[in-house]
Amino acid sequence: MLQVSRSGYYAWRDRPPSPRALRRAERRAQIQTIFANSRGRYGSPKITAVLRQTGERIAQKTVARLMREAGLRSRVVRKYKATTHSRHAHPVADNLLNR
Repeated sequence: MLQVSRSGYYAWRDRPPSPRALRRAERRAQIQTIFANSRGRYGSPKITAVLRQTGERIAQKTVARLMREAGLRSRVVRKYKATTHSRHAHPVADNLLNR
């Protein structure tokens, strides 16, 4: 089927994870912890800053990629903006319809 020898398949299957894979899993766990502590509000820039404060050397794009692979998307909390300005000197029309 796949043109792979039986011994090669079992060697691949039983091979321990590489140091890079272990490091990625550890970083992914750190990112998920920080993300959960921020209640889903931190994106990759802030998570990168938190990791760097702990002494971790990591790029923002790496954090963004690991977040994307883990399905983590930050919630954007928008600042309240008042849309009505009631205190003004402009004339106010009479309420003819009593609404």
